Amino acid sequence: MQTQSIDQEKVEAFAMRAVGDVAAAYTGVMVSLGSKLGLYRAMAGAGPLSAKELAARAGCAERYVREWLNAQAAGGYLGYHAPSDTYELSAEHALVLADEDSPTFIPHAWNIPAAMWFDEPQALEAFRTGRGVAWGEHDARMACGVAAFYRNGYRASLVSQWLPALDGVVKKLEAGARVADVGCGHGWSTVLMAKAYPRSSFVGYDFHGGSIEDARAHARQHGVAANTRFEVAKAKALPEAGFDLVTCFDCLHDMGDPAGAAAEIRRVLKPDGTWMVVEPMSGDRLEDNLNPVGRLCYAGSTMVCVPTSLSQEVGTALGAQAGEARLRSVIGGAGFGKIRRAAETPFNMVLEARV
Repeated sequence: MQTQSIDQEKVEAFAMRAVGDVAAAYTGVMVSLGSKLGLYRAMAGAGPLSAKELAARAGCAERYVREWLNAQAAGGYLGYHAPSDTYELSAEHALVLADEDSPTFIPHAWNIPAAMWFDEPQALEAFRTGRGVAWGEHDARMACGVAAFYRNGYRASLVSQWLPALDGVVKKLEAGARVADVGCGHGWSTVLMAKAYPRSSFVGYDFHGGSIEDARAHARQHGVAANTRFEVAKAKALPEAGFDLVTCFDCLHDMGDPAGAAAEIRRVLKPDGTWMVVEPMSGDRLEDNLNPVGRLCYAGSTMVCVPTSLSQEVGTALGAQAGEARLRSVIGGAGFGKIRRAAETPFNMVLEARV
């Protein structure tokens, strides 16, 4: 065997890239602390602040605040002004770090990798045995992080772009339609639609009881309890029928039997009804997904999506980067003859399916 020659520069370059990834993981902890302690909110719109001034604004100890500020400045999250020894959160970065209503707000998403680390022992077992890991078996931060990560993206696009992209659906919703949100999780998608279309009635279904309880609380908090309800149910066994619209937000690929769910959704839809399927953006080939979004989605799929599917009946395990062709195959196999991509974002594709 020939000994492979090693390019030391490539070794060092890749090692530094790996160090950069470790630093990014450290930064996630700093972001979570900054959000929960109100440090970003205290800096938003305030201009340059000293560590002492920020500590006073946020009610924190100055020595910890200074070290946190230094870490954030080193990572490019904050600006540092050496002559005045002050730190500044730009208006652009504030939209990502301080404004909880911004579609780019990110701090809550760091609950997801925190839960992944906590869940590592069961992931190791799953790799070795091939068994699944049920949604309810994950650390509690997983469900909260996933719900928060998707909520603002839905808030930015669902009512303003995605629903209007569907043929004739908004007109039905304005007049008063029956809608089922299958795999609703914490119910943010259901709540957004219910608030926008008060004449329509919405029911959210999810197989995870804890998420349904949270969804009911969110409906009460946001004043849509009158036209919204949430029930525990499996996607293959929905207790009602006669819906004008069925929605599935980032969940079809998590289901153990997506083909069975698709058949059930066809059954409960009215003949002229619409199924809106929102799934992660991905190409049909691996080489199409070798990018930051693919990197994020494949890792999340390894730890969450594939294990969740394998824990259920059939265990198809489509994965978060299934691609449009496989999704169309599942949807079309249930008898939906009209399928089109109605809208898209850098993170999601929106498929419209009709019989």
